[in-house]
Amino acid sequence: MLNKYPLWKSLMVVFIIAIGALYALPNVFGEDPALQISAGRNAEVTPSTLTRLQSAIEAQGMTIKRAELENGQILIRFNNGEDQLKAKDLVAEELGDDFFVALNLAAATPDWLAAIGGSPMKLGLDLRGGVHFLMEVDMSEAVRKQETQLVTDFRADLRGEKLRYAGIRAGAKGIEIRFRDEETLVKAEDFLKQRNPNLLFDEQELSLHVTMSEAYLAEVQKYALQQNITILRNRVNELGVAEPVVQQQGANRIVVELPGVQDTARAKEILGATATLEFRMVTEGADLGAAVRGRVPPGSQLFEDSDGRPVLLDKRVILTGDHITGAQSGFSETSQPQVSINLDATGGNKMADWTRDKIGKAMATVFIEYKSTGERNPDGSPKFDKHEEVINTATIQARLGRSFRITGLDTPQEAQKLALLLRAGALIAPITIVQESTIGPSMGQENIDNGMAAMLSGLVATILFMAVYYRKFGFIAVGALVANIVLMVGIMSMIPGATLTMPGIAGIVLTVGMAVDGNVLIFERIREELKAGRSVQQAIHEGYANAFSTIADANITTLLTALILFAVGTGPVKGFAVTLMIGIATSMFTAIVGTRAVVNGLWGGKRLKKLSI
Repeated sequence: MLNKYPLWKSLMVVFIIAIGALYALPNVFGEDPALQISAGRNAEVTPSTLTRLQSAIEAQGMTIKRAELENGQILIRFNNGEDQLKAKDLVAEELGDDFFVALNLAAATPDWLAAIGGSPMKLGLDLRGGVHFLMEVDMSEAVRKQETQLVTDFRADLRGEKLRYAGIRAGAKGIEIRFRDEETLVKAEDFLKQRNPNLLFDEQELSLHVTMSEAYLAEVQKYALQQNITILRNRVNELGVAEPVVQQQGANRIVVELPGVQDTARAKEILGATATLEFRMVTEGADLGAAVRGRVPPGSQLFEDSDGRPVLLDKRVILTGDHITGAQSGFSETSQPQVSINLDATGGNKMADWTRDKIGKAMATVFIEYKSTGERNPDGSPKFDKHEEVINTATIQARLGRSFRITGLDTPQEAQKLALLLRAGALIAPITIVQESTIGPSMGQENIDNGMAAMLSGLVATILFMAVYYRKFGFIAVGALVANIVLMVGIMSMIPGATLTMPGIAGIVLTVGMAVDGNVLIFERIREELKAGRSVQQAIHEGYANAFSTIADANITTLLTALILFAVGTGPVKGFAVTLMIGIATSMFTAIVGTRAVVNGLWGGKRLKKLSI
């Protein structure tokens, strides 16, 4: 007999739809208005902090839905946005400036569903609300830092070749290397040209003037932009902001979008730490008191630590934070807090060369922060104030390489903070926010409501048409359409990097209209076979078999179009393409395999003379 599915195939259809429904379920529970609280560099989030905040909030008559402390952050959930806003001001006043208090939206997924990986769809900025920043990279600072590094490299290279020079300095128009005799100048020029083919050398009276070629300058600027994008993305991820968008715009700007974050000021606190790290040796045997009074030894520089105590360091920079590839806090063999650091190959070689003869001496980690003044330099670049602080001083126990440990930390919390800072990375060049905007959750909700209204309107119109025109088969097609939407939502919820935006909703709405096309082709083919005198079972079989190639051709061409849109498009176009591709795959499954399973279950193998189609 025709049209009988084996049991395993029917169970497979039920299983796939059930899994899709299970992972689509978190979207039903929505999100809770919440406060996200994290500590700054000079503070610490503890269970007592959570208890104090709960007491302060409840004392003001506000109801807390749930509060939790996880990964060094506090998340306090509320029943409504009004309590959330009131609590934000209260918590900010209670904790002071050493903590970050951000408005957020936290998924209300039940624990049992979250335990199996269930989570709601990630919504884009246009649907969830949040903050948008346009940031500009200070390329002049990136070039200056590269010139400073070249000065250090030139000193090491010339000393290694025993070529004596009178002085090296980086000026406004490049690097100047002075020599005492013409012979040494010629040898040094030949040697440096071979090692630095991307640099331009201009021989002057007993000096070499070194500048970057246009190609090398462009490479430095491109590297600074790409590295800043990577570090900003890492920093946002480390601080727990959900589904960030960090991407390049133009030659020197970066777009940052933080969906769900409603507090622009605190978002700027998170991203505005335009900081770098430097490793330097501590100057030994110097009179620290004299240095504080202004008599700083040549080759040294005076800094302060986080407690305001003076620290005298070597002017030469061993390494900057952009060579760090990983950092983990832990404990040493003597149960003392430490941070294990991994460097890239270049950084490992530099650290090994520098510390070869420095065992037993102290090395410091300097945190350098650039804060925008809101003004601009004559060349149009942003103007920054520079703040420098020693965050750690430790004794070198052995020659360091690509992996080493920082010890001498007071508490495990201090080690965790230092590891987070190192993992998040040091920006190659300072950035300034040139444009910011906030999209409130009410506007995002309005977009969702409009998109849902459009989808439901299309769904209702399709249901009415299919039920009237194709009768019982029409209801089967409607059931497949609903299953298709459930599968789409479930897959979008399961994909880690998928984010639903307004164009994505447009893709879903389009899929609703396209999903019934396959069933229309099948049902019309069944009608034709019945009119041609086929039996009911033969008509059903031929209808599905003969319509398959047509359905496949139509969907494959649409899929190719969606792939092209995804490959060449950006932002909203990619969002539309993703939902369209998922919709094509799920609609083919529900329209062909799903409805066939239902039809076979209802009418397969039966001797029928009429069919409700």
